[in-house]
Amino acid sequence: MELHELGLVGLAEALRRGEVTPVEAAEHHLGRIDAAAQLGAFVEVTRERALDAARALGAPPEDAPPLWGVPLAEKDLTARAGVPTRYGSRAFADFVPERSDPLAEALDRLGAISVGKTNTPEFGLTGYTESLVAPPARNPWDPATGAGGSSGGAAVAVAAGLLPAAPASDGGGSIRIPAATVGVVGLKPSRGRLPFGSGLDAPGGLAVAGPIARTVADAAYLLDALAGSAPYEYATRAPGEGPFAASARRDPGRLRIGVTTVSPWDGWTDTTLSPSARGALERAIALLGAHEVTELDWRPQGYPELFTTIWRAAAARIPIADDELDALAGPLTAWLVREGRALSAERVIGAYQAAAAFERATIAAFAPYDAILTPALALDPQPIGWFGEAGDPEGDFARQCQYAPHTSFVNVAGLPAISVPVTTQGRPVSVQLIGRPGGEATILALAAQLEAGRGPLPWP
Repeated sequence: MELHELGLVGLAEALRRGEVTPVEAAEHHLGRIDAAAQLGAFVEVTRERALDAARALGAPPEDAPPLWGVPLAEKDLTARAGVPTRYGSRAFADFVPERSDPLAEALDRLGAISVGKTNTPEFGLTGYTESLVAPPARNPWDPATGAGGSSGGAAVAVAAGLLPAAPASDGGGSIRIPAATVGVVGLKPSRGRLPFGSGLDAPGGLAVAGPIARTVADAAYLLDALAGSAPYEYATRAPGEGPFAASARRDPGRLRIGVTTVSPWDGWTDTTLSPSARGALERAIALLGAHEVTELDWRPQGYPELFTTIWRAAAARIPIADDELDALAGPLTAWLVREGRALSAERVIGAYQAAAAFERATIAAFAPYDAILTPALALDPQPIGWFGEAGDPEGDFARQCQYAPHTSFVNVAGLPAISVPVTTQGRPVSVQLIGRPGGEATILALAAQLEAGRGPLPWP
């Protein structure tokens, strides 16, 4: 078995036992990154820096942290001191930060070796990873199609065995969309779960950090590491406690699971499911047959207006002057920034109030169930350039909602959710499980059952 086939848990254990050295792990994965450059997973590879850090680790200490010697990479929205950080934008083409963001610092404390920066769209604003400063992130199962976004590079790196797992971020589906597109596991934690990237300091509380991994067990392991990487710094914290790795191995008992294909975007854009998406949902229902699986009666109201307002308002803060937008930003970013800066304070505050009401109503609607099952994506992976073929920024945005209409509302509600592949014929197709507030343990256990019932996935 080659090192990349060990997965995160297997590699971390082999490193701690001294069966593999950090240098061997780094060199193996750097070699795979070089060989798969055409997939566009990375925008910066820090080979010598990574190897120097691996050599400096020496032999594993008895109290080795959970990611000791593991090669990982940050999404190019995370600043790492001394490493170019472009945020997917020409406006930051030459930016090299002097200080690291908390996520990068946490990975260092956890013993990980950073091998570079994974590909992301401009400022992480889109559900696909195609920018003006890097080649597109391509789906390893069909490189003519995109990898989803905004954590497209991270998902490709995991799916193709370039990394054992990857930290990422999710403001409207940015972990779950690319994970589902390329057939790996993507976990969006509850708002307030992590001590950084918690969502508590993000506009609308939308964006949180979380793991992308090849298996549920690996995702749970990385979640445990990230959750325990620093003292909690905020007053609000998600209920429920880890360790979550145990949850991926336990039998949760017979649970009540609500199923819905309803999306808050219904009527605003076409959210019709592809045959493969519907087939994956039916397969998941069959695999969860030991539980009480019933249809959820859910009728969300007023969602498109509140979400599009918050998304535009957040874009208004992007540090590009009005007169430089056309020269430095892509068309969608420029449109979002201009729209956001034209919003009145009354409208923005009204959207935040509507989001809080939507959160309460959604949690109340889901409360009778231990978990909610939905499609992960509505459509099959689309060709590179498909979103922009709409011909205008508004059409581009509508196509993103058409592609993944079941993800962003989970961010507004602050709930945990996981995308997991459930079919193995031709290419993986995923479903999404949504938990109660702080309910990562339950959805991890259910996702592990889906994974076991599905069987092993081949490599792309």
